[in-house]
Amino acid sequence: MSVQDKADQEPVKHRHRTEGPQKHVVVFIFSIILTLIAFAAVKAGGVNATFTIILLVVMAILQVFVQLGYWMHMKDKGHLMPILFMAFGFFVAFTCIIMALYWVWW
Repeated sequence: MSVQDKADQEPVKHRHRTEGPQKHVVVFIFSIILTLIAFAAVKAGGVNATFTIILLVVMAILQVFVQLGYWMHMKDKGHLMPILFMAFGFFVAFTCIIMALYWVWW
């Protein structure tokens, strides 16, 4: 029995699925578009300041999800603990900011 015959008879357990460069190119273009929208919102001087700030925050949040999900591979299996630790870190940082503002202003 040849090596190829043995390989054909063995059940395939898990094959590692690799992402092609097409997905990375699409995500990179999406990141560039989000950045250009943010720059255009700031460059347009006649736009309401509140709208610009809200748009910038939304673009920043989308950028964070794109960066974490695709470039840091947080969307893959086995990344639950890093995600939980980051969420807890964001919670602690947000709580510290709110408490500092409360302490200074009231």
